[in-house]
Amino acid sequence: MASELTSGLPGLALSEVSGALLQFFFAMLRIGAFVVAAPLFAARFVPLQVRIVITVCLTFPLMGLVQIPVANDLATARAVAWALREMVLGLSAGLVLSILFAIAVVAGDRIANTAGLGLAAQVDPNTGTQSPVIGQFFSLFLLAIFLSQDGHLAAIGLVLESYRLIPITAPINGAELTGAGLEAAREMFQGAARVMMPVVGILLVLNFVIGVITRSAPQLNIFAFGFPLTMSATLVLLLLTATGLGTAFTALSDDALARLAAMFRGAADG
Repeated sequence: MASELTSGLPGLALSEVSGALLQFFFAMLRIGAFVVAAPLFAARFVPLQVRIVITVCLTFPLMGLVQIPVANDLATARAVAWALREMVLGLSAGLVLSILFAIAVVAGDRIANTAGLGLAAQVDPNTGTQSPVIGQFFSLFLLAIFLSQDGHLAAIGLVLESYRLIPITAPINGAELTGAGLEAAREMFQGAARVMMPVVGILLVLNFVIGVITRSAPQLNIFAFGFPLTMSATLVLLLLTATGLGTAFTALSDDALARLAAMFRGAADG
């Protein structure tokens, strides 16, 4: 009787299970690489286990929508090139966003060094390294604006949409990925200059005035007179430019998503 019941139950071959897991793992590569390199997800305060859970949860909806090669094809040498291509796409998307988000850190560091606050540093929760407080403040401000606009959801949506533009086995335009990274690096320096120029410009004029005063009256101690004035002026300028800074970071968030979408469209022409 027991043997009859057992024979009537559907069986699941081990090869089918391993093949399905291999397809699932292959579909995770692009999303996992993006999660490793993208802002917020790649921060040191996000545990590795959380990143894995995010990647798995984002991969599940793709299994029924994306054409994934069969397990036999994934076990061949061609799958190595496919896997590298998937990881390059995900890493490129995450790095482009990270480079553009570095505008806030670079601008904050330049302002801190100009104001004499370069020594006021602490551990950055995103990178785990020492950086000036103003740079961390700008970075967290940009990240808060990005999250408030659901930019993280839009970025994930673009990565998922890339599976339609660039199927797993499709060739990619590597020159477009390289160009997107170089363009993001150029924009990082230009954007940082635009963000910091209002504050740094006034601080340079203030330092010039302090230099003239201390030259005219040598009895004045520059450490007792110049540094407190410079730091106080910096705090006042940061307060006055907070509204404009928020507008600039909002535009930066939108521009980063637009560049990410353009990169995927350009890479699909390979």
